[in-house]
Amino acid sequence: MADLGCYSPSFKKPSDVLRMRQKRARSEGPDRRTASPVVSVAGVRPFSPGPLLNASSRSRGGVKRRNPFANIENTYNSPKKRALSHTEGCDGAQDGRKAVTLAAVLDGKLREELLNTDQRKQHEIKTVAISLSEDDGLFEEDLFEPERSTPVLKSPEAVCPTAPAEVCLEFPADWSLKTRVLFTSPQSFSWAEHVKAQEEAQGLSSHCRAQFTSLPANIPDPRGCVELRCGFQQCLQYWQHPSLPWLSLFPRIGAERKFSGKCMPWAQDAALQQSLMSDWSVSLTSLYSLLKARLCPFFYLCSYQFTVLFRAAGLSGAKGITALLSPTTRGLREAMRAEGIEFSLPLLEERRKSKEPGESGQQTDSQHTVLNENSENEEEEEDDDDDDDDGGFSWLKEMGVQDKIKKPDAISIKLRKEHREVRLDHRPESVVLVEGPNTFTLLNFLINCKSLVAGAGSQAGLPPTLLAPTAFRGATLHSLKARAVNVKTLVRTGYQDVCSLEVTGPIMPHTLHALTQLLRPAQRGEFSVGLYTHEPTAVLNVPIGQSSEPPECVVQDLGRCGLQQSSVQQLAAPSMLGKCALRQLHMRDYSYSWKS
Repeated sequence: MADLGCYSPSFKKPSDVLRMRQKRARSEGPDRRTASPVVSVAGVRPFSPGPLLNASSRSRGGVKRRNPFANIENTYNSPKKRALSHTEGCDGAQDGRKAVTLAAVLDGKLREELLNTDQRKQHEIKTVAISLSEDDGLFEEDLFEPERSTPVLKSPEAVCPTAPAEVCLEFPADWSLKTRVLFTSPQSFSWAEHVKAQEEAQGLSSHCRAQFTSLPANIPDPRGCVELRCGFQQCLQYWQHPSLPWLSLFPRIGAERKFSGKCMPWAQDAALQQSLMSDWSVSLTSLYSLLKARLCPFFYLCSYQFTVLFRAAGLSGAKGITALLSPTTRGLREAMRAEGIEFSLPLLEERRKSKEPGESGQQTDSQHTVLNENSENEEEEEDDDDDDDDGGFSWLKEMGVQDKIKKPDAISIKLRKEHREVRLDHRPESVVLVEGPNTFTLLNFLINCKSLVAGAGSQAGLPPTLLAPTAFRGATLHSLKARAVNVKTLVRTGYQDVCSLEVTGPIMPHTLHALTQLLRPAQRGEFSVGLYTHEPTAVLNVPIGQSSEPPECVVQDLGRCGLQQSSVQQLAAPSMLGKCALRQLHMRDYSYSWKS
């Protein structure tokens, strides 16, 4: 290495450099930083985190590591602050006063900066207020009060007193079936527990006789109110057919796991299945007769494939009897057409009207169905029209390659035409609406339809479930399950006691409305509701049209249907939820708000 021209005699390895630095630090000792004068202030730490400047621990050996994230201008040892502190200390000594500490200096400077910033913001806000025109009405002459340091902006309610806050005294009708409803409130639900035998009997009697007791607007002691407890038992009642104690017959769609392993004596007995279907047909016919006479407002037919909602004339804004069936398949719709049932697809019809707002032609329900199912995509419709033409492959002849190209056969063309109809199966858009006399044809179709009952599986041979708010032939009176629980929930300030009331079972629209009417005075106008919807029935809220008759006439016509006047008035209004269902319902200060 010495013979090379680039060799340096003073070159040292990194390990030698580190060893020299450690040796120098040990030889200098703790007096290394005494060379630079530092003004010692009580209670102030040096530049790097560690003991105080005047602490006794500073006499120990070693040097504290410098904080790499600190800014030299923000520390006490910065040159500017060191000079400022030294000057003030000298002035204070000459005047005979105590030296100003660093904390006081910093506090004064910070207060001065905040004051300047506040005055600057106030000046900007005043400038903006002056730039606004006098017609805006948001700022007035007395807007900036002398007692306040910040401007006060008047609320729109104070400026426009003619626009009061909207108060919703009623929530929209929800025609979907609920499997569970959870009420929560800061007030206790203890009044719903431990019902006496006499109160339960009175509630059952009132339900069967359709007798309703009006409650006061405010109930100071709900636990001691007999009318409230009897009315609560009355709201929990419903009628069902068939009734098998060891089987839960709702819901039926997607409930194969619940039925598996249960006793099914009719599964292998054809005579027993025929007897069950015969009894079920009598019950369904009785329900339709009550519906036509407006003695029953509505009822549900729940099969293992679809759900049918029959409604009396006047409900949901309809002039006649209506039936909604969902979900459907192409095979079911073709079978209904073959039986002469005229129906429409409301959601597809609404989509078609939104695409063609200027169309004013009148067509039958069956023609609407064909057009609706073929108008989901305009581009694909044009392609199909080209295929239907006789000259669809004329361009092949012009090119002279008609013999080399294999044309699609008739089966392929037919499958392509049916692709859109099949694509609607089991979707919300497949909901079918039947109106007027066609509902009676639909009733006969359902009684004679062999695919209405499962031929195999855990639900084989079991007739569909019929649910109604009033009694009918072959029906059994059932009661929803209610349970009150007090729980603690985590909020911002800690844990808060929340009272809850859980109701499970097939909850129909009138039951939800009746329960909210009871809870309004019992919970002092403050509660929340969590709604768990049977999803295949959420689309039953689709609007079907508006009635020209006023709601008062509808309420009078359905006065003997077995529901309260307020419930009938709510169900008579046109549906406004579309294909959605209520998920949350809140009452604050006797006013409703909801989410769907």
